[in-house]
Parts: sequence; C-alpha cells; structure tokens
Amino acid sequence: MIPDEQKLTEQYVQDSFHSYLKSSLTHAKVEKLLEPEVLASAEGDLMITGPALCLYFAALRSTTNPPSVPLPRTSKSAPSRELTESNCPPAFIGFLRVWASSVPMIQNLEPQHQHDLARVICGLQPLSNPLEQTIPGIAADLRAVAIEISQRRSFQDRYATDLQAALDAGSNGSSLKVKASFVPPPVYDGPGYSDAKHSGKYRSPPASPASVFPPRTPSPALFPTNSPALERIRQILYAALGDVLAGSQTLGRLLKWDPPRAYFASVSLAILEVSTRAVLPDGTVDGGAGMRVTLGECPNALKPLMLELSNIGKQAKEMRNQDTASAVEAMQRGDELVEPKLDRVRRILQEGVGYELERSNAATAPSGRRRSVEGRTVAFSNRINALALNISKIKTFQERQGEVFEILSAVCGG
Repeated sequence: MIPDEQKLTEQYVQDSFHSYLKSSLTHAKVEKLLEPEVLASAEGDLMITGPALCLYFAALRSTTNPPSVPLPRTSKSAPSRELTESNCPPAFIGFLRVWASSVPMIQNLEPQHQHDLARVICGLQPLSNPLEQTIPGIAADLRAVAIEISQRRSFQDRYATDLQAALDAGSNGSSLKVKASFVPPPVYDGPGYSDAKHSGKYRSPPASPASVFPPRTPSPALFPTNSPALERIRQILYAALGDVLAGSQTLGRLLKWDPPRAYFASVSLAILEVSTRAVLPDGTVDGGAGMRVTLGECPNALKPLMLELSNIGKQAKEMRNQDTASAVEAMQRGDELVEPKLDRVRRILQEGVGYELERSNAATAPSGRRRSVEGRTVAFSNRINALALNISKIKTFQERQGEVFEILSAVCGG
C-alpha cells in the first residue's frame, strides 16, 4: 500500500487543470477537432467536451504505473510534481480514479484509434470503419467525469477564460479578435455551500456505440427571450420536479452540501420524466392541463433541444421494454431479478457515475470491467445530463432557476 503524502491543495490542482485545459483546447483547435467558431459561440456541449479532452491528453502524457498526472511547474526552479492517489485532495479523488483506470486502455490504442477517440469526444465521426470497440466506452467514461467537473462552480467561473486563451493562441497579433461568448449556468449561494465539499465517486463501464455522438445545440444567445413555446417547456419541466423529487433522500442531502449538483440532478430527472411520459410519437410535448408544445411552433433555436428530448424519450422507452423482457425471462428461469436499467440511470443522475462503478465492481471479477449492455446506462445518463446543461444556459431558465431550489427545498425538506 502506498503511504499517504501531504495532500495538495484544491486550488493548486484546479490551477493545474485549467492550465492543461487551455493547452488542450488550443491543441484541439490546431488539430481541427474544435473549430474557432464553436469555441467562440459555446455551441453544443462544450462544457463537457473541453474537460473530456483535457483528461484524454493527460492520459497520453502519463508515464507512471499506477497512472499519475504530471503537474505544470509553478516556476522554473520549482521541483516537478505528480498528482497521485496518495496526494490528491479528497474532492478530486473520484475524478483521478476514473481517469487512471482509463489510461491503460487509451495508451493501448493504435495512434489512429487514439485520434478516433478524440474525434468521438468532440462529437465528430471517427475516421476508422468499423470503430474500435473499446472507444465508445472510454469516451463515455471521460465524458461522464467531464460532466461532473462541469457542474462545479469553480470550473464554470474560469471556463470562459480558458476558451478565450485557446481562441487567442496562434492569432499572431491579428487585430480581428474573436471573443468567447460562454456564460456560466445558474449559481446558487445557499447557506453552507462550498465547492470544496464536492467529493463524489465517479466511474462507469463502457457504453454501447448508441448515442456516442452528442448533438450540437445553438448558442444560448440565439434563443428568443419571449418564446411562448420555450416558456411552456420550462413550465412542463418544472411541473415534473415534484413527481421526481418526492421521497428522494439523495437530492435532499445534495441540496445541503452541493446545491449546483442538486440543481442539475433535478433538471436531469425532470427531463427523463417528461421524455418518457409527456412526449408523443410526433415529438409533441403534452404536459397536461392544456400545456402542449409542438415542434412546428418552436423557434429554430429550440428545435434541436425538442428533438433531443423526443429521442431521449424513445431511448428510455426502449430501455423500459428491455427491462420488462429481462424481468419476465428471469422469472421464467427462476433467477433473481436484477435492478432495471432505467432505475440505474436515475441513480446515476442523482449520485454520479460512481454508483455504476461500485455496482459493476461488486458483480465483476478482478479480471476486468464487465462489458455488456449495462454500459448503455452511462451513455444514456450522459445524454440526459448534456441536455440539462444546455437547457441551463438558456436565459429563460437562468432567470427562473430559483424556482427549482424552492421546489427542492419544499419537497426534500432542505
């Protein structure tokens, strides 16, 4: 067992991460993985793509076993340091463990497949056909951790600076400067909250190729502020909160020690609830009591989100049908019933991907990770979380996010 070292400070690790994030975004721009227009407009799930790329490039640089992260020197005379499990701050130990377990798989890929992995992380089609079978799972792991990172306020407040640094790199003094338009999602300054308290566990099994490529969504600035369709979507999602939060002890605890996580978990659960119960086959969202939204009445900027909500609903219903069929087969064989995949998705949305890691480790021999359809739960959870992040950037939702915390407090007793 490796003896504990003196723990590095969270601030030092955060500074190192953002230093690498700037270089990773710049590298991605040079390699044409991310176009300058995407960096500037904050389109799609850039809050997820950036950290995931940083984790990917860090894996390529790692030279130790077990894997560690070489940290940038604070000065030319400063000694070199590595982030290891023994000196990692408790708040980041989950991130490090997920990343470390992915490093051997990333380094064992052929160079062309490593490039395919970077393209998949960025939502681009891979160049190899067929795709190396381990890539979707690795990408899902890195993106799942990136989602958890992107929900930290300390990350959100610095991301615009990281994007701007990548945009400015290589400009050669050009007078035509492109400015990053990234705006952080909602902030909640509830009593007792501190980013330092965030210390979840994060890990996941590999996902299936389905839903590997995330949809592009427009910049938040493109959404109209007075759209009746957008307002009805907001009301339908918020109306679903009471149903999904009732009796949730996990969200009650989250509200006390990590309100931003509680916010995103609640919105993600509401998305899952609405997508499975309120989305009709033609894509119409019927929230009851006359609250209907059709795709045709949506402004163009809202249509990708509506389509994604509909596609999430279709995938959830397919998963529910598979759960039912599996339960029937298990009863016919006299086998013990396994936890339905949709229930695992809900748990991941609330507790982080560490829930799936612990479950997988408990049922898997030490020879390796269980590679089965269970990996789809992580990819599906990523998809829902990505939509929640994109929705949270819309001004209409930002201005009314306090309602979510009011509902959380009322239902969960916060």
